[in-house]
Amino acid sequence: MSFKAEYIWIDGTAPTAKLRSKTKILSDDAKGAELPIWGFDGSSTNQAAGHASDLVLKPVFSCPDPIRGGADILVLCEVLNIDLTPHTSNTRAALAEVAERFADQEPIFGIEQEYTFFDGTRPLGFPEGGFPAPQGGYYCGVGADEIFGREIVEKHLDNCLKAGLGISGINAEVMPGQWEFQVGPLAPLEVSDQLWVARWLLYRTAEDFNVSATLDPKPVKGDWNGAGAHTNFSTKAMREGYEAIITACEALGEGSKPLDHVKNYGAGIDDRLTGLHETAPWDQYCYGVSDRGASVRIPWQVEKDGKGYIEDRRPNANVDPYVVTRLLVDTCCTALEKAGQV
Repeated sequence: MSFKAEYIWIDGTAPTAKLRSKTKILSDDAKGAELPIWGFDGSSTNQAAGHASDLVLKPVFSCPDPIRGGADILVLCEVLNIDLTPHTSNTRAALAEVAERFADQEPIFGIEQEYTFFDGTRPLGFPEGGFPAPQGGYYCGVGADEIFGREIVEKHLDNCLKAGLGISGINAEVMPGQWEFQVGPLAPLEVSDQLWVARWLLYRTAEDFNVSATLDPKPVKGDWNGAGAHTNFSTKAMREGYEAIITACEALGEGSKPLDHVKNYGAGIDDRLTGLHETAPWDQYCYGVSDRGASVRIPWQVEKDGKGYIEDRRPNANVDPYVVTRLLVDTCCTALEKAGQV
């Protein structure tokens, strides 16, 4: 007997990487054993030249395949060179080093992944040759006049749960065809791995409905909110005291840190972070309690309790979770360590 393993990886497309996958047939003898490395043609994924195109897929996370079912699995892979060093497109390797260095601070994340369904060239629910009613009634709405694509969203949620992913919720967003799911709270590598798999499942689930899903940060120009990946972050010290919350917020605003982060928070960020539509301007930094127009929000409950987490509202929907978690851990944990708040 044999089973199917869908090997998934992140390609080298710029400025926003794409997901790729292909199927490997494994014998039952492979169950419970270390999954084998595999190869692919990097010249077809913007990761290698044609004269030296072989690259390596190294499994780093696996889970049940909810679409095929049975014993079949999904396998998320890192991309390596043929000497088994990390490929330049492999952003996971850098996160692994930082996560290990600050593991004693116990950083955890919850990422809110917004996305938009498209039917051809129009967002799902947009009338042909026109626009729907202004945003407002669609957020967490109900009813066929305001909600579009719920059957896909529910199927995606079921698929994520069957896969055993740490998905923690879903909701409709402010524009027709725009939705959100949340992954976490999980450690940096776990939340990033599982978000990538959840994205793959989103695209694959929508495919069965002849609908596409996009992480474009500004899928419709004009008076519509963009799509973000609001990133909730805490360390052990932040979960125990408010002083560490302020230290983290201040660290994110020091020197070149605001632009160092923003330039790595997803392509097209200046289209979304305009200072309007619940965003702060991309080139300014501020934080505040219960302020969705701030770069970083401290939830009101966190101020009330004197402990908890912060929400970085700047990352785009198309951000690489390996990058955003690495930057937040490195910046905040370094500051907390220097302040003796660990």
